[in-house]
Amino acid sequence: MNFMAATTILLLLLTLLSTATSSSSSPDEQLLLLAFKSSLHDQASPSLSDWSPSSPTHHCNWTGVACTPHRSVSSLDLPGLNLSGDLPPSLCSLPSLSRLDLSRNLFSVPLPLHLSLCPSLLLLNLSSNLLWGPLPDRLPPSLTSLDLSHNPSISSQLPPDLGTLTSLKSLRLQASGLHGHIPADALLRLRSIELLDLSRNNLTGPLPANFGSGLPALAHLDLSQNNLSGPFPTDICNGNSLVELSLYENSFAGPVPPAAIQRCSSLERLQVQSNRFAGDFPSALWSLPRIRLIRAEDNRFTGRIPASVARSASLEQVQIDSNEFSGEIPPGLGSIPTMYRFSAPSNGFSGRLPDDFCGSPAMSILDVSRNSLSGPIPELANCTGLVSLSLAGNGLTGGIPRSLGRLQVLTYIDLSSNNLTGGIPEGLLGLKLALLNVSFNRLSGAVPLPLIAGLPASFLQGNPGLCGPGLPNACEDDEGGRGQSDGLTIAVVATAFAVGFVVLVLGFFGVYRLYRKGATSDGWKSVFFYPLGVSEDELITSLDEKSAIGRGPLGNVHLFQLPGGGLVAVKKLLNPGNLSLRTAKAEIGTLAKARHRNLTRVLGFCYSESALLLVHDYHRRGSVGDVLRSSGTLEWGVRLRIALGTARGLAYLHKDYVPHLLHRNLKSNNVLLDDDFEPKITGFGLDRVVGGDASYRLPMAHGSEPRCYIAPEHGYSKKTTEQMDIYSFGVLLLELITGREAERQESREAPDIVKWVRRKVNMTNGPLEVLDPKISSSSQQEMLGALDLALRCTSVMPEKRPASDEVVRSLESLHSVVNPPEIYSGELPISS
Repeated sequence: MNFMAATTILLLLLTLLSTATSSSSSPDEQLLLLAFKSSLHDQASPSLSDWSPSSPTHHCNWTGVACTPHRSVSSLDLPGLNLSGDLPPSLCSLPSLSRLDLSRNLFSVPLPLHLSLCPSLLLLNLSSNLLWGPLPDRLPPSLTSLDLSHNPSISSQLPPDLGTLTSLKSLRLQASGLHGHIPADALLRLRSIELLDLSRNNLTGPLPANFGSGLPALAHLDLSQNNLSGPFPTDICNGNSLVELSLYENSFAGPVPPAAIQRCSSLERLQVQSNRFAGDFPSALWSLPRIRLIRAEDNRFTGRIPASVARSASLEQVQIDSNEFSGEIPPGLGSIPTMYRFSAPSNGFSGRLPDDFCGSPAMSILDVSRNSLSGPIPELANCTGLVSLSLAGNGLTGGIPRSLGRLQVLTYIDLSSNNLTGGIPEGLLGLKLALLNVSFNRLSGAVPLPLIAGLPASFLQGNPGLCGPGLPNACEDDEGGRGQSDGLTIAVVATAFAVGFVVLVLGFFGVYRLYRKGATSDGWKSVFFYPLGVSEDELITSLDEKSAIGRGPLGNVHLFQLPGGGLVAVKKLLNPGNLSLRTAKAEIGTLAKARHRNLTRVLGFCYSESALLLVHDYHRRGSVGDVLRSSGTLEWGVRLRIALGTARGLAYLHKDYVPHLLHRNLKSNNVLLDDDFEPKITGFGLDRVVGGDASYRLPMAHGSEPRCYIAPEHGYSKKTTEQMDIYSFGVLLLELITGREAERQESREAPDIVKWVRRKVNMTNGPLEVLDPKISSSSQQEMLGALDLALRCTSVMPEKRPASDEVVRSLESLHSVVNPPEIYSGELPISS
C-alpha cells in the first residue's frame, strides 16, 4: 500500500473515531466504505466512481451497495470489476453486513483471518481471485454460503474446524489447490449442507466412513477430478435428498451396490465416468423416477440395459462409452420423449437396432459405433432434431436410409466400417454436412459431385464400387452426371437470383415507406442517458448516405460528430410497430445500464413510430473484422487480448448483469476496437428492442450475412441460449487464430471456417496448417491452446461447449497479455 493510500485510510479512521466518540450513534458507514475503496489499487476507481463523499446519491445507492430498511449496509456485491489491493478489517465494522461478494477480481493477498469477526455475514464469495495461503481455521460462524473456488494458490488441506459452521448450506472450494485426505471432522458435522463442491483439486484417499449418513441434507455433491480412491459410498443416499452426484475422473473402484442406488429416489444426475468401477451396472438406476443424466463411460461396467428403461419419464442423456455392456439395445429407448443423447460406443451390444432406435424428435446425438450390431439401419424420419449419427464399426447391412436426407439439422454422419450396400442417396446433398464418412463398406454407384468436392477422399475409400471424378473408378456416364450437375447449378443460381430480387424489391418499398412517413424530425422523441449536447433534429437531418459507415439486416450505422468534436455511432433500426416510447425507454435503459470495459456504451436513442435511432460509442479503429481484413498484421499477443476482452464482456452479459442478456448476433463485425485495441462488444441485447427473436432470426435470413456464426442447433431449438453465443464466439476466435474470414464463398475447400478448420486438423500436420502464417512461430503453443478452446466452443453438441466464465479462465491461463508498444502497421478502415 502506498503512502497516500495509507494516509487516506488513517484520516478516514480518525474521522470515524471522532464521530463515534462524539455521538452516541453507530459509526458512519459511508466512511467505512470509503476506507475500503482507499485500500484498493488505482484501477478500481473507474468501477467505483460514484463512491465519493461528494456523490449526489446516498451511499446505499452506490455501485454494489445494498442496505436494510434502516439504511445500514447489508450487502456488498462487486464481482468482476478488476479490483485489487487489500481486504481491510474495517469491512467487519459494518454491523449489518450479511453478504460480501468480491468474486472474479484480482485480489492477491492471503486469505483474510479477520473475516471471522464479521458478526452478521451469511454469504462470503471470494471465488476466482488470486488468494493464497491456507484455509483459515476460523470463519464467521453465521455463514450459510462460502465460495472460495478458483483460487488455485490456496494450496491447503481441509481444516477440521470447518465442521463448526453448522449453519452452512453451500460450500464451494473447487479448483483451490486442496490436497490430502478428507478428514471426517471437517465435513460430517455439516448437518445442514446442501451443496458441496470440492472438485478439481488434489484430494486423495477414500471417503470417510459414514460419509453419506453424516450429511443428511446433501443434494449436490461434486468430488470430480481429484485423486480419490476406495469403494462407492454405499450410504450416499441415506438422507434421500441427493439430486446430483459427480465422482468422475478419480480412482474409485469396485462395484456400485444396487441397494445403494435403490435409495436414491431423488437422484437426477449421476456422473461416475473415468474411474475403475466394474461389475454389473445397477439396473435400478435406469428406472429411478427423476433420473435425467447417466454418465458412466471409461469404466468396466457389465450388464444389459433393461427393457424397463422405455418407461422413463425424464431421461435426457446417457453416455456409457468404453465399457463392457452387452445384449440388445431395447425397444423404446430411442422413443423416450425427453432423450436427446444416447452414446454407447466401444461396448459389446449385439443384435439388430430396434425400429424406434430414433423415434423421438428430441433425439440429437446417437452414437453406437464400435459394437457388434447387425441388420439394417432403421428409417429415422421421426428424428427431426438429429444432429449427429455415428454407427461406425459394426456389421450393419442394407442401404443408407433415404430418410436421412430429410433430417434438416443433421450435420455429422459416420457409417464407416460396416457392410452397407447400394448408393449414396442424393438427398444428403440438401444437408449442411460437416462430416460424412462412408468408408470401408460395399457401396456402389456414382457419388454426387458436390460430395466429392466437399469430402476428403479418405471418407469414401474402401468402396470399390463407387465411381466419380477423383475416385479410382470413373463413371461411364460422366457426361450425363455433369449435365445433371450443371442443371442443378443453374436451378440453384436461378432460385438465388429470384430470392435476391424479391428481397431487393421489399427493401426498396420498406425504405420508400419510411421516407414517405417523414424524413424530418416531426414526431420524434429523444432520451439521452449521457449529456451529448445535441437535439434529435440535428441527429436525424444528418443521417444521409454520406454519413453511413455500415449496413446490416437490423439497420444502417451512421457516423455523427457532436458539437464538442467527439464522434458517436447512430444505428437506425426499423420499428416493428409494437414498440411504444415507454417500452423503448425501459428496454434501452436496461441496455444502457450494462457497464463493462468490454461493452460499448449505449448513450441514448431517438424514437418515432417508423424507426428508432440507437446512439452508442464510436471507435475509430473499426471492428475486429475490419482489422483482420486489412493489410496490416496483428501480433498474437494483441489477438489474444482481443479474444480475452470479448470473452469477459460476454461473461458479464451472461453471468453478472441482471437481467442476464444474450447477444444473439456476436460476430467479428460486432466487436469494435478502441485506440488501445481493447475490444468493445456492440449490438448486444437488441432482441429487447426489435422484438422477440428478430435480432437472431433476421441475420440468418439476410443473404449477405455470414451463417457460419450460427450454432447448428438453431434450426430445432425453441429458444436461443448462452451456448449459441459461445458457438459464435468460437467462430470469432477461429478468425483470430487463422487470420481467415469466417465465410469465404469462393473457397473450394469449405466456405465455413468451422468446417475448414475441422477438416484440416484431422490431417497429419493440420493443426499447424490452420494457424495464421503471418504470426511468429514462437506463439504456436499459445495458438494451439486457443485452437483447442475454439474447437470446444464450436462443438456440434451444445453441452460440450464451455460456459463463458470457463472461456475467460482458459484464455487467462494461455498468456499474460500486456499492452505492446507498436502493435499494428497499416491504415485501418472505418468501422462498419
